[in-house]
Amino acid sequence: SVCPAHVDVPGYVALVREGRYSDAVRLIRKDNPFPSACAYVCEHPCEAQCRRRMVDDAVNICGLKRFAVDHGEDTPVPEKAPETGKTVAIIGGGPGGLTAAYYLTLMGHKVTVYEQRPKLGGMLRYGIPDYRLPQEILDRDIDYILSAGIAVHTGMSIGKDLTMADIQRSFDAVYIAIGAHNDKKLGLEGETSKNVVSAVELLRGIGEGKAPDFTGKKVCVVGGGNVSMDATRTALRLGAESVTCVYRRRVEDMTALAEEIEEAMAEGCQILPLQAPARIEADENGCVTALWTRPQHIGPYGNDGRPKPVAADAPEFRIPCDYVIVAIGQAIEAKPFEAVGVTTQRGAIQADLTSAVPGLDNVFAGGDAVSGPATVIRAVAAGKVAADNIDAYLGFDHKIHTDVEIPPAHLTNSPPCGRVNL
Repeated sequence: SVCPAHVDVPGYVALVREGRYSDAVRLIRKDNPFPSACAYVCEHPCEAQCRRRMVDDAVNICGLKRFAVDHGEDTPVPEKAPETGKTVAIIGGGPGGLTAAYYLTLMGHKVTVYEQRPKLGGMLRYGIPDYRLPQEILDRDIDYILSAGIAVHTGMSIGKDLTMADIQRSFDAVYIAIGAHNDKKLGLEGETSKNVVSAVELLRGIGEGKAPDFTGKKVCVVGGGNVSMDATRTALRLGAESVTCVYRRRVEDMTALAEEIEEAMAEGCQILPLQAPARIEADENGCVTALWTRPQHIGPYGNDGRPKPVAADAPEFRIPCDYVIVAIGQAIEAKPFEAVGVTTQRGAIQADLTSAVPGLDNVFAGGDAVSGPATVIRAVAAGKVAADNIDAYLGFDHKIHTDVEIPPAHLTNSPPCGRVNL
């Protein structure tokens, strides 16, 4: 399966075809306990490999998932394995941490989740705007996961309220799934000016009910990923007069989903490619007045498969603005974990293929904290891998099953008809 979480895509598509929406959701939950959230925000890598593309275009798999979650009814959590007497602490209540917690609980282990923020959800709640993922949709998944019987402590910060050493001593195994919630800096002159904000900080504030007023303001967003598109479209919704997304590569090199870029442009956001931020201009009061950029042209391809931008022989370009939103990546807060011997490299926690942290007996890590910022489905996949490996470390070999009966393949000779978008 090309789904990072190995969800049975043909199986749930077949169930949707037969109108068995609740069964489709049950089948998805065997491998991904966030069917509702993923129905709204998944990057759907499955569609890129859909065999229907040999005829016309990919089946709208993500749309079918959304139809299933919108029309299916929640069924009780599957029967749990007998209690093992083993305890597991999960640090971080985002999609990766809650996925691991869900499957470990089904395996019969006693799981406790520690979350720094007032509510669970991680970047799903504090990083993705409500217009893409409404809070009630996210809460539906989280409520289902917690109904398995997971202990939760919110507002708990490791290093302040609890030490990592205490947790390590108190539990048989620990899974670090803290995500990547710190912002990265541009490192430019004028970056400390007033009204230079990180996209992570902006979106988190909105998630906590503290939305700024951009009415009549000119906003520049720096970056080309999904977070920059979220910040760009959010700024418009906060009343901005104009929003310009500045990116040092071409539009086709942006890592944001194509539909996010198209929707941002349709909403009136300007995308300015091949411009690298040079410095931020401020007035006598220290407030942003403009972003200066240096024109680029495309150079040789790098190791990441994308062409590198190279400074062009052209004068710097001035973009007048009142706010600069920086969306060039995220980092992790690793100090509390380094205190017990967790090693980090280039801003990421080091873990092997079994999610185990080298040199520490009962500590595992995964998700954005290990891979760097990625997608929801990849965090879910990492949580599944961790749950399986923690189960093995604790001396068990539990398997997650479902009793959903999948219909046989429906073969048809239908002529090309084009993809149906919702």
